Amino acid sequence: MRAADVMTTGVVTVSPDANIRDVAGVMLERRISAVPVVDAAGKLAGIISEGDLIHRHEADTERKGHWWHALTETVQDAARVYTRAHGRRARDVMTADVVTVTEETPLADVAALLDKHRIKRVPVVKGDKLVGVVSRSNLLQALLAAAPEDDTAAGISVDDTAIRAAIMNEIAANDLSETEINVVVSDGVASLWGAVESDLQRRAINVAAENAKGVKAVEDHLGLLPNNRWRGV
Repeated sequence: MRAADVMTTGVVTVSPDANIRDVAGVMLERRISAVPVVDAAGKLAGIISEGDLIHRHEADTERKGHWWHALTETVQDAARVYTRAHGRRARDVMTADVVTVTEETPLADVAALLDKHRIKRVPVVKGDKLVGVVSRSNLLQALLAAAPEDDTAAGISVDDTAIRAAIMNEIAANDLSETEINVVVSDGVASLWGAVESDLQRRAINVAAENAKGVKAVEDHLGLLPNNRWRGV
């Protein structure tokens, strides 16, 4: 399998100028531990994780300086720590040097990157544009989607790739979701992952998958979102 076969598309993003409180609200409401920062042109500018927000001046969790820090800390280090603790915009706290993969990156390489950099997700880019995210959860989804008797490394079939694309396109073309919906297809079985706002929306997405040519069965793993919404970030 490749990154394109399991990645989550329609990813929740924030702008570089988004207020930090709004960013934290999005992460809590969407139940995600990180959010990509994307500029007006769709270019990936950085990523903000929970770890970037836990040492904040407002919450009195800011890192306190110790005398031994002066022995190793440069002015640049101190400036970076201060900006992350006091900055009000996404651009102030985001990690700008982001590890990324392409749509063609094999999942084995994706897993190796997650291990090497001790991260939970990696953005998928096409050129400099964000097209999706592969997380540890997506790798587990790929594991569950694989047929139990399949001990080969042949990967996903062309037919499965076409089925996945058809379902994702149907969901997008009919505006069936504003949240991150992922589809993993293995041997004609479509597994639906993500969160929806209502049972009606859940059924519509299931119907879109059931009607896709070549689908043998649909496995619904969709969850329900809470009622509150954060917009305009």
